[in-house]
Amino acid sequence: MPTAVAVVQAGSDLFDSDGAIAKAENLIADAAGRGAQLIVFPEAFIGGYPKGADFGARVGSRTPEGRRVFRSYFQSAIDVPGPATARLGEACAAHQVWLVIGVIERAGGTLYCTALFFAPDGSLAGKHRKVMPTAMERLIWGFGDGSTMPVIDTGFARIGAVICWENYMPLLRAAMYAKGIQIYCAPTVDDRETWLPTMRHIALEGRCFVLSACQWHCPEGAPESSWIRGGSLIVNPLGKVLAGPARDGETVLTANLDLGEIAEGKFDLDVAGHYARPDIFRLEVKD
Repeated sequence: MPTAVAVVQAGSDLFDSDGAIAKAENLIADAAGRGAQLIVFPEAFIGGYPKGADFGARVGSRTPEGRRVFRSYFQSAIDVPGPATARLGEACAAHQVWLVIGVIERAGGTLYCTALFFAPDGSLAGKHRKVMPTAMERLIWGFGDGSTMPVIDTGFARIGAVICWENYMPLLRAAMYAKGIQIYCAPTVDDRETWLPTMRHIALEGRCFVLSACQWHCPEGAPESSWIRGGSLIVNPLGKVLAGPARDGETVLTANLDLGEIAEGKFDLDVAGHYARPDIFRLEVKD
């Protein structure tokens, strides 16, 4: 029986986590109403992605104004677990769906760019902290590690998440393949044309389905340098695009996945199996 999935392309405002959670609740209901068993949201959907912000930072100095912006960003992040995760769990339980969603997680005095996994009973099934924030992201987010790199058995497929430019880390991808990932979720804010071939390559390399959810956030009056223009898509294990890339605003992409296509793909390429050459190469993941 096909597995119905949905990718949400939508944006959220900075410093308004309550609004983002309410929006997520509505979009979860929408996607579930289309029959989705698994719903994937973009990177930093709860907490926001501060594209274009510099937080008043220069090499060797930070401004008081920038510190206050970070304070607002910190206050809008969420605790995991906490009231925000409880609300998201309740939405999943109400609609009996699996959910992967990008959040800004607050832990002690540090923020993390995190993907959360929720089960249909509403429980928090796992989380993945971005292990390598890119460029200026390193100023505002801490580094994840190997202890939060789950691949979760949902009963219909094994799912995991790799966030934005982590997808350009060959060994992280190899770790996901070694864990038997079948539905590879890629929450992102990368809206460039080059993202499409990256997602198709990963699907073809890992012989897995790839679900990439990108924000679409182009507020009227905001500078274009802060816009995020989407490009969400769904790809099958042979690199065929099943839905997207979406470029025309907020939307919910859906597809019915035939998970048997994974075996068809691995017939001639299994990078964690008969194509791995363990007599030559070895991957070690420190958790």
